[in-house]
Amino acid sequence: MSSLSQDIKQKLSNLNVLEKIIAVNVVVFVVGYILTKVLSLSDETSLNWLELPSSFSELITKPWAIITYAFAHYDFLHILFNMLWLYFLGRMFLNLFSPKMALNIYFLGAISGGLLFMLCYTLFPSVFGSYSRLLGASAAVRALLIFLCAYMPNQEIRFFTFNIKLWYVGVAIVILDVFGIITGVNDPINGNAGGNLAHLGGALLGCFYAKQLVKGQDIGKGFERFVDRLVSMFKSSKKGPLKTVHKNKSKVGGYTKADFKEFNNQKKIDVILDKISKSGYDSLTSEEKEFLFKAGK
Repeated sequence: MSSLSQDIKQKLSNLNVLEKIIAVNVVVFVVGYILTKVLSLSDETSLNWLELPSSFSELITKPWAIITYAFAHYDFLHILFNMLWLYFLGRMFLNLFSPKMALNIYFLGAISGGLLFMLCYTLFPSVFGSYSRLLGASAAVRALLIFLCAYMPNQEIRFFTFNIKLWYVGVAIVILDVFGIITGVNDPINGNAGGNLAHLGGALLGCFYAKQLVKGQDIGKGFERFVDRLVSMFKSSKKGPLKTVHKNKSKVGGYTKADFKEFNNQKKIDVILDKISKSGYDSLTSEEKEFLFKAGK
């Protein structure tokens, strides 16, 4: 039994941060499924303590729901497509940016999507209805997708037999979400206005995050510091000896700047991406970030 648990721990430790989020989503889905079978709960109540209500007054009684709703799914196809999107986006995202930034965008996207959902249901009850609930990782996944589309809009991806620029994908996704809101308002039974509102909230966060990052400002740093403080509260207060780390800005990925300048563009990109994989996006100098951004165009 101990060898099995060690094997599981080892496999989990080898997952990247977004794959770990996928694992959590799957575990929550399985728990919800088991509860419906063991406790004979209905298919849509086993995870209601994780769902986000459309009422701010109800949110006060379970404030964690602004985050936890992004880990809850009832429908198999719902979680399947969300996790497939997250897996493929994660592979692209983590080749360019740090794991912490991925987490910042995922959680801030979930929060933004949840807040837009609640605001619209609170301010326009005659349009969207008096009450609803939200669940699913779609808003958080949208944030990561639109971030990539806005940060490097001219980057091309293969779509069947032809290439398509990322900004085309982003615009198409947003148009579909707006259309989904309109359809959901006109047909509340078969539509999903609340879910599409959350998608749009996540998309807005992803776009704003990317545009600010291009300007050199990481808007997720404040959220990251908050989470770090929260985590440190549950850690041991014992501190080891302080270690001073000096960043060598005269080198790029182990090469001197003179050698780096001699490389062709593809080699430069490979060196910078290697540096990101080893030390994270924050280890890049402003010149390296600017070069990577221009290369993305």
